[in-house]
Amino acid sequence: MAVNKVVATFDEAVADIFDRAVLLIGGFAGPGECPSYLIAAVARAGVRGLTLVSNLGGWGPSLIPLIKERMRALIEFPPEFVDHGLLVERGQVQKGIFSYPATPQRDLFMPIERAVAEGRAELELVPQGTLAERIRAARAGVAAFYTPTGAGTFVQDGKEVRYFDGRPYLLEQALRGDFSLIRAHKADRYGNLVYRGTSRTFNATMAGASAVTIAEVDEVVELGGLDPEAIVTPGIYVDRVVVRPRDPRPWQEPL
Repeated sequence: MAVNKVVATFDEAVADIFDRAVLLIGGFAGPGECPSYLIAAVARAGVRGLTLVSNLGGWGPSLIPLIKERMRALIEFPPEFVDHGLLVERGQVQKGIFSYPATPQRDLFMPIERAVAEGRAELELVPQGTLAERIRAARAGVAAFYTPTGAGTFVQDGKEVRYFDGRPYLLEQALRGDFSLIRAHKADRYGNLVYRGTSRTFNATMAGASAVTIAEVDEVVELGGLDPEAIVTPGIYVDRVVVRPRDPRPWQEPL
């Protein structure tokens, strides 16, 4: 039987995500690399007790209109843009593992900030490079590694410390998820992925770092339609591919 990893709908693609699952959610901080439709499908599924792993804590519906206005001279946000802050605001998240769960702006409070302050969620703060390497290690089958980042700070608490060439290093464990939700530009039915612009970031890092990797893409092309030299994520790391609709759809609408 021919391999075809393309799934018809986003709701079908996330149907087996379960309560208390660990979700690696790709992206960096902008709309172009965020798997918005996959996140929306998880919100509609109503699963709870989730642990989210991502670079940014997520803006959520309450802040996205303000962020769009403040950033409109620099970034064009698509009308259907939502991020994992939606899941936090809906009470579906019990823990966040993030590098940037807050902003330096005193008038902006991300949903995860409020949830932690109100005792509704936990937070694990991880340096950005360490977060990327913990995820990459999970994909590579490496159980743990030593890094100097965070030594001598609160990040060190509870971790093994060893000295190499007189410098302290922390033992960091691989961070593997149950599901990776990522965004790419193009795919073929084998699941090979190419990226555009900043979308490569954590999306490519998270592919293959979970038991199941689901890719949200702009387009699926025929086999041979992707330049082999441009393929960043081989299909072996991808389990499902879902194509974004051509016309924007609100997150509440089944798709």
